[in-house]
Amino acid sequence: MIHDETGMRLRLGTRGSALALAQSGMIARRVEEAGRARGLALEVELVRITTKGDIDRSPLVALGGTGVFVARLREALAKGECELAVHSCKDLPSGEVEGLTLAALPTREDPRDALCSRTGATLAQLPAGARVGTGSPRRSAAILAARPDLELVDIRGNVPTRLARLDEDLDAVVLAVAGLKRLGLADRISQVLDAREVVPAPAQGALAIETRSDADPVLLEVLTALDDPATRLAVTAERALMNSLGAGCAAPVGALARMEGESLVLESSVRSADGRRGLRLSETIRLAASEGLGGRVEAARGLGVRLARALIDAGAAGITDLHASKSPHPSPHAGPGPAAAASDAPGGTSFGAAR
Repeated sequence: MIHDETGMRLRLGTRGSALALAQSGMIARRVEEAGRARGLALEVELVRITTKGDIDRSPLVALGGTGVFVARLREALAKGECELAVHSCKDLPSGEVEGLTLAALPTREDPRDALCSRTGATLAQLPAGARVGTGSPRRSAAILAARPDLELVDIRGNVPTRLARLDEDLDAVVLAVAGLKRLGLADRISQVLDAREVVPAPAQGALAIETRSDADPVLLEVLTALDDPATRLAVTAERALMNSLGAGCAAPVGALARMEGESLVLESSVRSADGRRGLRLSETIRLAASEGLGGRVEAARGLGVRLARALIDAGAAGITDLHASKSPHPSPHAGPGPAAAASDAPGGTSFGAAR
């Protein structure tokens, strides 16, 4: 935090994509508002930082997954090039980083995925053989489970670039609802996909504000005001599950947690890359307010670990390569594969019994 005669200035590190700038600009305004509420004259400056993922146009999974968007921002924090950074939380590797802290997880946007089609058709209405673009093995597997007759096309690029493919060679693309809303593009959504069938990526829809662990206490206090406990609990459980599974960036694994009263419910799915086999389990834990936020966060982390063990015990590793770091590019028209221990229901749109 830079102090001068006019107040305090903060440098917020951000990627330069339209979505990153929209998200970072939103957080910058909220940080300034939180400062004013505490009588502080805060000015937040956006500092654009180019990451490896922005330069190299190779398929994302070939670069090492979404973590390639994070490493340079974290380096900038560590070197003092900025005081805080804003990440799409689903881009964060699930492990902790020494010297850095997730100071705030603001209220989560809609975590679900959306189908954006050229004609406005829903997933069920797309014609056989339609070309659907996504760079996510998780999304591909779920789409193939529901519509094995579709052709999945690996794509990269920012949200406007992906949507532009609808005017070129694709019939539909799958994107996060949150990103479309933050860019003012919600009108491009043809269908919000059911989170029970296309289980979102862990932490999808959430933003993470990261800073150094030894940051100015005044800054940490301001950022804490932006933290949403329900979002922190849900994201903690989802990230703990992925960390316990050791799931790689290309593993078709989804996880979504939600508060129901005083209970935290965590659901996760594992699919084979071709969508033919799947497993979905859930676990619930009661979080007493008397435990305090710290105690509830630890309980949420334990919930994620417990569900990960349940998935492994139920045969998740036999359904997909949990440690996959490269997309297997499955052929949706190959012959039927062997039945999974938790077999698919007719049509492949069900994962088996939740528990």
